[in-house]
Amino acid sequence: YNRFKKWCAEKNVQVYNENVLLAYFSENAKNYKSSTLWAEKIENIDKSEIDRFLSSADDKEFLMIKVGLILGIAGACRTDELVNLTVDDIEDVGSSLIVKIPNTKTKIPRIFVVTDVGNMLELFQKYLSLRPPHVKHKRLFLYYKAGKCSSQPVGKNTMGKIPSVVASYLKLPDVACYTGHCLRRSSATLLADAGVDITTIKRHAGWKSTTVAEGYVENSIENKTKIANQVLVGTTTSAITKTVNVSESNIPSNINFENCTNVTFNITVSIALTVFIALLNDFNFGCGGYFLLVLEAHNSVIT
Repeated sequence: YNRFKKWCAEKNVQVYNENVLLAYFSENAKNYKSSTLWAEKIENIDKSEIDRFLSSADDKEFLMIKVGLILGIAGACRTDELVNLTVDDIEDVGSSLIVKIPNTKTKIPRIFVVTDVGNMLELFQKYLSLRPPHVKHKRLFLYYKAGKCSSQPVGKNTMGKIPSVVASYLKLPDVACYTGHCLRRSSATLLADAGVDITTIKRHAGWKSTTVAEGYVENSIENKTKIANQVLVGTTTSAITKTVNVSESNIPSNINFENCTNVTFNITVSIALTVFIALLNDFNFGCGGYFLLVLEAHNSVIT
């Protein structure tokens, strides 16, 4: 991207469009091998890399980076969405965080939940506790150094470097390919690889069109594995629908799902959100993997 910006400055390009991009890549094709041109891409951070960074990186140096990574991956957040997050946008309900993204590029407000996986909630609470009492603004992310937060809010450039900082710490190849968009892309890729359907991915990331979400599903390892099994082994998948009616006056003692794999739960909630979060403790999802909760806000009711 920096090379492209420099090229535009040299050519006195003021407007970016398809013709400009074609001219840029055509000129580069004369000087670089095709493998070099294809290398200019966005890399993903996978689950094992996320876990490794959160567990091994020193909080004294990387605590802000860890919190940005957690929220960015959990909510498929754009860089500016993380920059503009305020302390009022996050509700800590004990067993989870409820995060609201009120202003998005597509004008579609989003809500996502960060559950207590590993020490994610502890890291968030630790970072929030370091917030100086004299800070006059409500921006969540503050500059962090040597275990202390200043009152200065984190800007877009620093926030956009979170993936490359993680990649550099983990000594991953092509660090420059871990751009600010990496968090959003990685979130969608993790969902697609988990077998989540297009509609859920679309809602989770707040895309208006299904085209982008379809690309993640089509290219996911889970989907390619499913196709391989269907072609080579002849196996297919089956769908089972189980309906459980839950209300504040009718709460079942146990809801169990056992011996199942590659499962997507579509849950419609018509009770208070805090009550529903508490109810999750009574659900036994004996399926392995992770549980994703995607919520859309409609006034005071969560659907």
